[in-house]
Amino acid sequence: MTPTRIFVAIPAMDELQELPLTLQDLAEQHVRVPFEVHVCVNQPETYWQDENLHSICVHNQELLAYLKNIAALPVQVLDYASPGRGWKGKNHGVGWARKMLFDNILTEANPDDIVISLDADTRIQPGYLQSIADNFAAHPEWPAIAVPYYHPLTGDEARDRAILRYELYMRNYAINLLRIGSPYGFTAIGSAMALRAGALRKVGGITPLKSGEDFYLMQKMRKMAVVGLYNDECVYPAARYSSRVAFGTGPAMMKGSQGDWDSYPIFAKSCFDSIAESYKQIPQLFHQDRHTDFLDFLQETSRSATSLWQPIRDNVKDLPHFVQAFHEKADGLRILQYVRRQHKNTPTGESSTLYDNLSSWIPETIPSWWKPELRFEQFSVEQMNNVRNLLFRYENELRKKIDDYK
Repeated sequence: MTPTRIFVAIPAMDELQELPLTLQDLAEQHVRVPFEVHVCVNQPETYWQDENLHSICVHNQELLAYLKNIAALPVQVLDYASPGRGWKGKNHGVGWARKMLFDNILTEANPDDIVISLDADTRIQPGYLQSIADNFAAHPEWPAIAVPYYHPLTGDEARDRAILRYELYMRNYAINLLRIGSPYGFTAIGSAMALRAGALRKVGGITPLKSGEDFYLMQKMRKMAVVGLYNDECVYPAARYSSRVAFGTGPAMMKGSQGDWDSYPIFAKSCFDSIAESYKQIPQLFHQDRHTDFLDFLQETSRSATSLWQPIRDNVKDLPHFVQAFHEKADGLRILQYVRRQHKNTPTGESSTLYDNLSSWIPETIPSWWKPELRFEQFSVEQMNNVRNLLFRYENELRKKIDDYK
């Protein structure tokens, strides 16, 4: 069903420099569906009394004044920044901003309307909104789309190295999940989510975590139905250092710029082998317990003294329902936890690991200059970008292939 409206949700804190560019992109959209923009300008109330953070409050007031004079777009503003209106206590951060935006939108949205989540520093092409509307219209079964993303380079070598290395981590992980057929083979990024309003309402909206709210929301969507992975247009988030959240792009770049990539390793494809084998065992698991390293991990983390799977067998009527229940247990969080554990037992070099992975996936594309013994620090920015682009193209091929197969 074609949506009647599109709602664009943008959290913003101290974004007077970046948000006007994103709004300009929205004003230039070639879209046949009416849309409106919702912006949540926010910061904790305590910032007003903190001399180190007071400037954020001032900038937010300037942003609110700017938004009042926007003529090119229909913009609704949620003010969680003016004196007395900031976040109170522990309820603050981008997760709460997205929650307020989504909750406000859901008061007026119809079930098949679309909620597009962006960040204040994300750029889009003129056809982006219409591409999302067309994609949902072509796939009425999808509750959400995990939109492809691509971070533009900045010209600052340190920042470019950091964002490229982070993308190598994310794309290597997503490709490994896609190649083994995991239902959770997508990257959840707050600026790269599109959601049906009815589906968002059905899962109870977004859980307002300080970090990872996008990951858990998309996981809930996938447990409800198949999530779309490909879109003709992608989003272009900014590559910026940030400590506003505990993990994600900004913190990863900050840690990475200091040489610390321990939280964002390049996983060997062997880390995913037991997951792939476990998927093959699901028809047998429907009848009796089976053992793989991943299945044993799931049993262990369930902390159940009895079989994790027997209660499910007792309550489902057939194999398809068992498969669904299996993937609700073996979800994206459990997969990431398992792969991280496997990685600790798979000591390899970062660049050599990625080289080995690509050699098994798309060996014909590996550039001649890339030798397995080279470390990422020895790559030029251009060479790292070349590798990023190889992974970007391959990941998108897999995304589209899987969507077409569905």
